[in-house]
Amino acid sequence: MISDGKQTAIQKDSRTNIRIITMRKIEHIGIAVQDLHESNALFAKLLGKKHFKTERVEGEAVETSFFQVGETKVELLQATRPESAIAKYLEKKSPGVHHIAFDVEDIQAEVARLKAEGFEILNETPKEGADNKLVVFLHPRTTHGVLVELCQEKK
Repeated sequence: MISDGKQTAIQKDSRTNIRIITMRKIEHIGIAVQDLHESNALFAKLLGKKHFKTERVEGEAVETSFFQVGETKVELLQATRPESAIAKYLEKKSPGVHHIAFDVEDIQAEVARLKAEGFEILNETPKEGADNKLVVFLHPRTTHGVLVELCQEKK
């Protein structure tokens, strides 16, 4: 593995000698909440700043709110429908960390690489997420209980 000076992990495929760019940074940490308004106030006090945007993602049935912390974001997620993944998560567990998201340059290539490494992909076709991103999730049973999200800026 080599570094390109931008803290991007670059590997070379041993068979083809082609450079492979993998996950570049932690893009955001997703936190499931019961009440977005109340959680925005709490995180504003905690972080010393207000959220910079909210967004509804109909496909995931969530309302999101984002706080910028350095290069990483904190994403608060409130369910908008009882059948949403966030609502189901909150039924089983309490509010708290739901997922960790990694920024990738090429989401399709990263899905192929991770599948080849034995990770279970929940949605192989990227779907639209919040904050102008395409997203794919890895099943927690293959990541030691952590729901991992890959996200790529939509072009």
